[in-house]
Amino acid sequence: MKKLMLAVAASVVMAGPAMAGDAAAGKARAAMCAACHGAEGISAVPMYPNLAGQKEAYIVKQLKDFKSGARKDPVMAPMAMGLSDADMENLAAYFASLK
Repeated sequence: MKKLMLAVAASVVMAGPAMAGDAAAGKARAAMCAACHGAEGISAVPMYPNLAGQKEAYIVKQLKDFKSGARKDPVMAPMAMGLSDADMENLAAYFASLK
């Protein structure tokens, strides 16, 4: 029983925190992302990453890092500065929902 409880606890930790983003709200906000990352999150330009299908937690972390300056990029930093935590979660939910 103890091993089962440890396995369940480990799987919860490995999965990370649940995101509470609203994909519909993210889609409405994603227009600003389309110029570089494509209208459906698939970039036509190799230097810009595809966002479609990325994990929500990954997208939120990257956006927060751009906003805080922990990750530096002259294009993404100003884009992230205007995003609230809710905006980031909504964008992440939207892009994660795409194939």
